Amino acid sequence: MKRHRNGKIVAPLGPASDPDEMIRNLVEAGADVFRLNMSHGDHADIARRHGIIRQVERDLGSPIAILADLQGPKLRVGTFADGPYELVVGASFRLDLDPAEGDATRVQLPHKEIFDALEPGSTLLVNDGKIRLSVKDCGLDFANCVVEVGGTISNRKGVNVPDVVLPLAALSDKDRKDLEFVCALGVDWLALSFVQRAADVEEARLLTRGRASILSKIEKPAAVKAFDDILEVSDGVMVARGDLGVELPVQNVPPIQKRLVRKCRAAGKPVIVATQMLESMIESPMPTRAEVSDVATAIYEGADAIMLSAESAAGQFPIEAVTTMSNVAFEVESDPTYTQIIEASRTAVRTSVADGIVAAAREIAETTKVAAICCFSESGTTALLVARERTRVPILALTSVERTARRLCLSWGTNCVIVEPVDRFKMAVVAAVRAALAQGYATEKDQIVVTAGVPFNTPGSTNILRVAPCEERLIFSGELE
Repeated sequence: MKRHRNGKIVAPLGPASDPDEMIRNLVEAGADVFRLNMSHGDHADIARRHGIIRQVERDLGSPIAILADLQGPKLRVGTFADGPYELVVGASFRLDLDPAEGDATRVQLPHKEIFDALEPGSTLLVNDGKIRLSVKDCGLDFANCVVEVGGTISNRKGVNVPDVVLPLAALSDKDRKDLEFVCALGVDWLALSFVQRAADVEEARLLTRGRASILSKIEKPAAVKAFDDILEVSDGVMVARGDLGVELPVQNVPPIQKRLVRKCRAAGKPVIVATQMLESMIESPMPTRAEVSDVATAIYEGADAIMLSAESAAGQFPIEAVTTMSNVAFEVESDPTYTQIIEASRTAVRTSVADGIVAAAREIAETTKVAAICCFSESGTTALLVARERTRVPILALTSVERTARRLCLSWGTNCVIVEPVDRFKMAVVAAVRAALAQGYATEKDQIVVTAGVPFNTPGSTNILRVAPCEERLIFSGELE
């Protein structure tokens, strides 16, 4: 489906989107990628939604990306005998491995790995940061704390440990089973939770065996510190602002978001900005002005995609939420200031022939009358490099590999078209002209830029560029061939 914007929209699925026709309606409203949350629903539910998405894809004749979001390790306190309890500032509170039910003075924390990493002075956050505990002394099976910020504590509330790197793998036993299931099912992207180090991503990559691209969720301070290493081994990134806002002072999150988005752009890897973007639309058909500004900020920063949360999964107005997000993206990208900001923040990368080719394609498009940049990309590498340039003209990503087309649905500005395989650049030019005309990106009076890597089917070999006229008589007369 032809979009009139470059930023992509990720829509999680849930009870609100269960009716079969709802998924098609969400695509038509503007959703480009669907997120399957492995924290909710069993494998049968996930498979059913996956099947509906693929049927909608066939009906519309346009690729749709599917992102499976792994749950990651969940750190929670145990249960209380007669809770909930109110913890007051200055009170003592103990966390330990004792499975006995808790009371107003202690509770079980059934995660030995946390005690292995804690030190006096470490901070523990409970119930999404509403309670803050400071460790006074600790051992291999306990931590005696003082309450710095009080609040209500009850059964199985979540625990965050912001200032230490926990000796926990990003993949739990449940995650490993879910990973194998969704990879066999045929998802396009795998979102990895609880990433703390590059090794977490590398472990997941070994398990996926190339069946899905890996997107690292940046939701812990340790991941922010190790971001450069994590980005290098990831295919994409999600800035998960919700958890970051729990583990870090909230005022730190906006500059971190901006910094991570720019680094992803420079690396040519898709980046999603997520969490609480239009949260009021869970219960209201209209967003707040602050939420609209938040979405706009992510678009102005050049993020590849923006993601809804419960708005489309469990909210009362899923279609309105997607439509609003799409409309905001369109209006921002129509603003002359947007182009100025994007181009001023572009990082020049000139380390390879491919970098030079895509930069030249963008410069030609900006200085001459070119309708679109068409890139042949079997692996997706060429299309990602062109998207990194944040061009002023549409990007047409042409590939004969259905999986590549789906994965590129997450990348900024890429309009994916599945074509027949080609083995010569002249035939690639013919296919590009035909696709640009058929998709409505060019007329016979226009010309397009075509880029590709020769020999074909060699990732990262982008090495050729041509400006081609779109006159149909040239196609069928064989002059372009």
